[in-house]
Amino acid sequence: MAITRILLNRIAKAWAPGKVIVLLGARRTGKTFLVHQLITRLGKEQCLLLNGEDMVVQQQLAQRNVANYESITAGYKYLIIDEAQKIPEVGLVLKLLVDSLKGICILATCSSMFDLSNKLGEPLTGRKQEFWLFPIAQLEYAEQEDRMLRQQTLPDKLIYGCYPELSSIKTHIKKQEYLRELVNSYLYKDILALENLRNSDKIFSLLKLIAWQVGKEVSLEELGRNLQMSKNTVERYLDLLTKVFVLFRISGYSKNLRKEIVKTKRWYFFDNGVRNAIIANFQPLHNRDDRGMLWENYMASERLKVQHYKGIVTNNYFWRTHDRQEIDWVEEREGNLFGYEFKITEEKQKPPKAWREAYPTAAFKVISTSNFEEFVLKK
Repeated sequence: MAITRILLNRIAKAWAPGKVIVLLGARRTGKTFLVHQLITRLGKEQCLLLNGEDMVVQQQLAQRNVANYESITAGYKYLIIDEAQKIPEVGLVLKLLVDSLKGICILATCSSMFDLSNKLGEPLTGRKQEFWLFPIAQLEYAEQEDRMLRQQTLPDKLIYGCYPELSSIKTHIKKQEYLRELVNSYLYKDILALENLRNSDKIFSLLKLIAWQVGKEVSLEELGRNLQMSKNTVERYLDLLTKVFVLFRISGYSKNLRKEIVKTKRWYFFDNGVRNAIIANFQPLHNRDDRGMLWENYMASERLKVQHYKGIVTNNYFWRTHDRQEIDWVEEREGNLFGYEFKITEEKQKPPKAWREAYPTAAFKVISTSNFEEFVLKK
């Protein structure tokens, strides 16, 4: 049984003439499958689906005039362009489509924020609404998993992640093969092609270093020394990896204390399976000494999905002082602070003394395998 993606309903409700819906997400997160689900719901006879990788489509849309676009879309209410970033000057194409075709609703899928900013960006200012599609969220698994099944499948998700195709792969060996192929084809080919990067070894070495520093402050200078690269180059590569949905970062929170750390960042992978493929380690959870990293990365990425899919407006941080008092995850929302400590094993823990003194009204909670459902399923 296919898992219903949360964005299916959100996008269906967001359709409106005069706006372009932009569906962003890494390759293989299910954008094309979601598009076909939308078409089925809306009615195939009302939808025109164009593939941006098709040379004929590129040639058709290259003729930027209203009469041409009216001819192409005649009789349709919905226009969907898959892999829109492949179309030359697609931002200008979409601008003319949305400005001139008053009765039509438009959706464009795109595989990276890099493509969005470089190719869709300025022409669509004020004309687009963005949605991000992630690997399957625990929030989406919930329709098929009760609490017992959720606990049973949790170790597998911590090791292999949540890419949609994995749910139909039965053996661990096949899952490992899938993830290795995903990393090799996606990281080595797609990412390097974005800026004509030639040194794949440096990108891969950088990701391996980040993989072993999940949940820790990362120094760009130290990364540069290890990789024999400049700090600016490291920063550019990391920025690129965030724009193609491999990594995301959070900053340190500070408001009251001089001893709080704010200048460094912490980095997380959007998917545990990608992280484990990069370090070539798919050992079972009970055999690993990085269980804490896996748990923290999974909780951080799942929380990000909840925030996006449920429309939670928040700023995310970590908190740490120079004397090593710390909190893994801090949310600043609705005028309040919420601190969360990620511990894979259940344990009672009080918030750090410096946190209590500086932020006496802030909430604090330890998130473990025994109580994580509320954190990844609810607001």
